[in-house]
Amino acid sequence: MEDTLLIDAVERFVKGEMSPEELAYFMDLRKNNPDVDQAVVEQIFFLNELNKFSNSRDFRHQLHETEAQLVKEGIINRTPLKSGSKVVFLWSRYKRTIAVAASIAGLVSLGIGTIISNISTKPQQNIKPLVDKLQQQETKTRQIENKINQLAAASSEAAQPKVTAKFRATGFMIDVQNNYLLTNAHVVREAKNQLVVENNKGEQYTATSVYVNFENDLAVLKITDERFKKLSPAPYSIKKNPAELGEQVFMLGFPKQEIVYGEGYVSAKNGYKMDTIYCQLNTSANEGSSGSPVINKSGELIGIISSMETNAEGVVFAIKSKNIFAAIDAIKDLEGHDNIKITSQPALKGIDRVQQIKKVQDYVFMVKGN
Repeated sequence: MEDTLLIDAVERFVKGEMSPEELAYFMDLRKNNPDVDQAVVEQIFFLNELNKFSNSRDFRHQLHETEAQLVKEGIINRTPLKSGSKVVFLWSRYKRTIAVAASIAGLVSLGIGTIISNISTKPQQNIKPLVDKLQQQETKTRQIENKINQLAAASSEAAQPKVTAKFRATGFMIDVQNNYLLTNAHVVREAKNQLVVENNKGEQYTATSVYVNFENDLAVLKITDERFKKLSPAPYSIKKNPAELGEQVFMLGFPKQEIVYGEGYVSAKNGYKMDTIYCQLNTSANEGSSGSPVINKSGELIGIISSMETNAEGVVFAIKSKNIFAAIDAIKDLEGHDNIKITSQPALKGIDRVQQIKKVQDYVFMVKGN
């Protein structure tokens, strides 16, 4: 759960808009997590203070309007204040408003200072892999998110305990018959002990890497969890020819806890410093997007998100699809992995984007590890 979701939940709690099930879940979350409870208390206090200030301001406004009306009707007289008295009068009348405004300004300044400090401490590099390293962001938001995952797992008898992940990225299915997924090699490198994949329903399954190529930054994972139910054939195919300049594409990935849609176009046929392994996209991407599939309007996979250029806005690099074929050929040479099969004809051509997303999202997974 992100900060905005927590704020929304608190507001609905204060207004009494939660259903009985939501209220029970919310109260249990507060009871079992002191950090969440503290955040809720602070948010409730802040909302109450805002309401008090708003009510006070409205009341003063009504008084001023009433006074002006009485003066206009001649019922009362308004005696002009001397210059020295005006300052005292204005201070007495508006000192609470000034204090509240100063407090808000102080909080905003502290927040901006923290953001600038965090940004300034990051190393400046031209190319940035898009893995979300959670161990570097131990915030209350992450603790809330982990707690919700634990409670969701506990609510299902068949669910297993959630992995306490130290990073988050994306992967997608390329062979549903053998449960093979594709992601980046730099994603797998982050996993020291355990590797899991999580679908868009929050269900986690253990996985292992069967192929890693750091030169092409590709890795193939295999879901080994017996609880995983095989999917129907993937609705997208892998494009054999290079993507065309200006070709419209869309992406699905996990830069946050829920699946996120993005779109853009191919802006260059090669990557950073003319690297022929990659093509360049004009789109937006964030940490966690590594391993996201890049699909054209015909349902063909033209690449896989790998990194972004830090000194140019909207410049993202994707590994070309021809490298995926090379990885598949390499896997077929491995003992016990020679029967890999990929979809030859896409099922996305001719349908609108919303329906395309619905068909693809079940084949895109969050890749986590520790």
